Parts: sequence; C-alpha cells; structure tokens
Amino acid sequence: MRPARPSKHDLPHVLAPVILGSDFCCYAYIRCFWEAYAVKPIVLASADIKSVRSKFCDYRVVPGIDRPEVLLPELERLGDELISQGKIPFLVGCGDHYARQVSEHKAHIEERWYTPYLDFELLDDITQKERFYQICEQIGIPYPKTVFLDCGDKTATVDDGGFTYPVIAKPSNSAAWHYAEFPGQKKVYLIRSREELDALYRQLQDSAYDKLLIVQEFIPGDDTQIRILSTYVDASCNPVFMVGGRVVLEDHAPTAIGNPAVIVSEQLDQVAEDALRFMRHVGYRGMANFDVKYDERDGKYKFFEINTRPGRSSMFVHQAGINFAHVQVNDVLMGESMERITDMDPFIYTTVPPYVVRRSVEDASIRAQVLDGFKSGVTRYALDWKEDCARQRFWSKVTYYHQIDKFRKYFWGAEAQGLA
Repeated sequence: MRPARPSKHDLPHVLAPVILGSDFCCYAYIRCFWEAYAVKPIVLASADIKSVRSKFCDYRVVPGIDRPEVLLPELERLGDELISQGKIPFLVGCGDHYARQVSEHKAHIEERWYTPYLDFELLDDITQKERFYQICEQIGIPYPKTVFLDCGDKTATVDDGGFTYPVIAKPSNSAAWHYAEFPGQKKVYLIRSREELDALYRQLQDSAYDKLLIVQEFIPGDDTQIRILSTYVDASCNPVFMVGGRVVLEDHAPTAIGNPAVIVSEQLDQVAEDALRFMRHVGYRGMANFDVKYDERDGKYKFFEINTRPGRSSMFVHQAGINFAHVQVNDVLMGESMERITDMDPFIYTTVPPYVVRRSVEDASIRAQVLDGFKSGVTRYALDWKEDCARQRFWSKVTYYHQIDKFRKYFWGAEAQGLA
C-alpha cells in the first residue's frame, strides 16, 4: 500500500525516486534529485549508457524494461521492496513510451508509487497529433497545415494535401513508432517529391506501424526558427514555471533528428500564452514540453506537438535555475501550492562542442553569442557536472566530441549533397 505523505523534515530521508530511461533527461533528473534532497535515485535502464551512469544514482540495467511485461512486475517488486524499507517510492521517466505505459497502468502503479504522470484518457487523447491539431483549431492556436495517412490501411493511396514540396512527414504516435523498427527509420522525414512520399507510405504500410503518418507543410527557415517551451502546471492548471528557448541547432542523425543540440534562452510570451490556454482547455496537470516554429511568412508561432513529460533537453530548465524534480515532488507528493517562478537565469544549453557550433550555425550574431558563452560559462554542456565521478566525466566527454563525427556524417555531408 502506498505510504502516506511525509513531513517536510522527513522527506530527504524517506524519498525514493526511480527514473525510467537513461537519456539526457535522466541525467538532469539525477542532478535535480541530488541537489534538492541529497538523494540518489534508482535508474532503471535497458542499456548501460556510461555517460549517464552517475555516482549520484543507483544505475540498474534491466533488459526489456521499456516493455510492459517487464516494467510492471519490476515496479511491483521494487515498490514493495522500497516500502518495506520505510521509503516512499516516487516514479518519473524519460521518453514517450514510458509516459504512455505508466499513464496506461497508473491506477495499478499508484497502489505503491507516487508519480506525476497524466491519467491515460487525457494523455492518449492529446498525444495523438491529429487530435492535438483539432484542439489547436478549436481554440485558435496556430499550427502547420496538415493531412494524415492511415498506415494501417493497406489499400490506401497518398493524399499529399496539395502542398508544395518539400513537406514534412512524421508519425502521429511516438510511442507506437518506438516499437515499429524497420530499415531507414527516422523520427522526422523531409520529403522532396511525391515519389519519395509514395515510397515511404508503402514502406510503412508493410511495417508494424499501423497508426497515422502526418504529412505537413514545410515552414521555411533553418533550425534557428524553432522554439521550445518547457512548463509545469499544478492541479489547478496554474503555471509553476514556463521556460522558453530558441533552438539554434538540432541533431540531424536519423534516429535523433529534431532533438535540440543548442538552445538559447528566450522570452516567449505568445507561445507561453497559447500553451497555457491549451493546457487549461484540456485540464492538464504536470510537466509538458511544446515544440514550435516561427513562420516568417505571417509572423506566427506554429505549434507542432505537446510532449506529456519532460523533454530530452530538460537540463535547460535546470540551467534556468529551476529544479523541476523538486517542483514535481512538492505538487504530487507533498500537495503544496507553489507561486509561479518568473525570475530565471539566462542560459545556453548545448550537447555539442564549439567546433560544431562554429561550422553549423550560419547566423553570425547567434553563432557569436553561443561561442562567447563557452568562454563566459553561460553555454553549458548538458552532461557536464564537475561533482560527478571521473568515469562519468570521461564518457560524457566521449559523447560530447563524438558529435563532431555525427554532424560530419549526417549534416555537413548532407549539406554538400544538397540534402540538408
């Protein structure tokens, strides 16, 4: 049975955070829990990611933990073990597939655990991108013109919406996409012709992915036109924080395309206003991440999606001076109301070294801002924490400088061929 709420005095002694997944967000969580409570969370990961294996966590490799038949029994066992030790289990995670699984089985999981995830009915509704755009249409939030192709219909043919090429194609259901492995799989596709779109659709119809494929007008502009908003709203749909940033550079590797590589802090009042209107309309509670692009043709910020969990790049929230793990514990476990945090530190988040920025960012003023930030300390690598152990710091540097090879292969080479 789930333990009762502790006193604030006892919280650092009884809190037992568990993190599902081992990406950059996981490392941000590790740091947040340690700095807030001096507690080492347990990490349940499907692989040994050495750059995330911190001395400030109990890192456990559990093969298949991203699948419900492994995850749910493990959470039962671990929850009972922690409770028997007088601890209070608190479950968080990284990635859409973990969010979906925990949400879908939330009633059973909450017999033992506190967790900041949405109820499944709401999560399932708003994470279907077709539904997300319907809601945006209803309440007047700008979004790109979009059509949907049913990959489960083996007889259907392509409707490209009459858009001018190139167009963007991407899955409507990220969690289902995670399990649908096939050759050449990408997070997002830039489609340059009707023939390319036909070929992709036929491939998906033959794959295990049976959800919708989104075909969307391409909004002009490079990575610097992308904006990101990370936010937390409490049980009354009041915002605790809304942290905005301008994406200077994205990852271009096929399985990671679209992940921010460099983010510069930016006040995004209109984006925050629209995001809050969306969350209040649906009755949202918890942490969310919005992806948006500025459309210079009409001066509007077009919303792409909501992620119903912290984003992979959530270390930028920490860099802004906000401990988002502390916020979640205060709201979900302690039941405390919190004032909105408006005083935030300027930040420049990066997963790439200066050489990549120097070669990849065309805008001279933004490029100079990021490079100057490396010298002043404002630009900070997401896996760099001086207090961590030598092993983690070594592997974080390996990951850091490996980005040069990745960009050479997937971005600079593609540019030379006119594919980027």
